[in-house]
Amino acid sequence: MSRIFGVAFSAVYPLYIAKVERKGRTTDELDAVIRWVTGFDDEQLARHAGGTTTFREFFDEATLNPRADLVTGVICGIRVEEIEDPLMYRIRVLDKLVDELAKGRPLAKVLRADANCAHTTR
Repeated sequence: MSRIFGVAFSAVYPLYIAKVERKGRTTDELDAVIRWVTGFDDEQLARHAGGTTTFREFFDEATLNPRADLVTGVICGIRVEEIEDPLMYRIRVLDKLVDELAKGRPLAKVLRADANCAHTTR
């Protein structure tokens, strides 16, 4: 089991905020990305961001966006689409989207808004 599975989402959330804000993006944009990936509403996201929910619990409660499999590319030296463990895949999809946001990609593109089809997910 990867160590990240047991890390509290609330411990990583401020790091995500710092990353995107350093690059001129907002917490609202970050939250939009997280809501897109997880299906959480504002209240659910706030509960996880302020609580003790581990990444495993966080994604166990989430409903992965049907378009998440459109997220491809390399994160931490590994191709997202080649990750076999379902939980690690979900975590890395989120990491990849946070990276794209921080790199200045338009939010609509980060959220795969211009994709014409939905695919199955893991």
